[in-house]
Amino acid sequence: MDDPQPLKSLGLSPALHAYLVAHGTPPDAVASELIEETAKLGPISIMQIAPEQAAFLTLMVRLLGAREVVEIGTFTGYSALALARGLPPDGRLLCCDVSEQWTAIARRAWTRAGVADRISLRIAPAVETLRALPETPRFDLAFIDADKPSYPVYYEELLVRTRVGGLILVDNVLWNGAVVDPDQQDEHTRAIRAFNDAVAADPRVDCVMTAIADGLTLLRKR
Repeated sequence: MDDPQPLKSLGLSPALHAYLVAHGTPPDAVASELIEETAKLGPISIMQIAPEQAAFLTLMVRLLGAREVVEIGTFTGYSALALARGLPPDGRLLCCDVSEQWTAIARRAWTRAGVADRISLRIAPAVETLRALPETPRFDLAFIDADKPSYPVYYEELLVRTRVGGLILVDNVLWNGAVVDPDQQDEHTRAIRAFNDAVAADPRVDCVMTAIADGLTLLRKR
């Protein structure tokens, strides 16, 4: 199958990546249309998650039996689509983003997929949205894929609101390999390195970093 979005997986050729996607649960018609529509936006389309990540997110929601999910960073809605599809009909996904422009694309895809009724989208800084919620453990799963310097803040706000045994998933933790390149000292790379070090040593969670796409860390609240 063709691979319309930029290659995000480290160490995979385009052909091998296409093979990997085809031998998992591949994007259906709605997801494929969303991938193609996002690709037309140009270089910013790299912000969209990879298809294998989408399949993984849906599986994680189903394995957890999650009913309350939150994501930080929605963009054009592929990750939200994947998360919502794993929920039962009465499950709920809270999406936090600051862009009406990109999430308008997301809303159309959610409607086509029949999951819009499971999704609540808040257009505001995610920290404000999270801090307006009670500090009680309500979420079964959270997904962070937003501005990298704010990862520690999102993590702390989510951890207190995630149930014991729940998961926090964090994207872009390998940052296209820059995390191990000493010449890369920009703000985002330093922020991701510091975040990775902190959660790996955090006794409140079990931590596993995977090489899915651009790196996906799984944090299970103890």
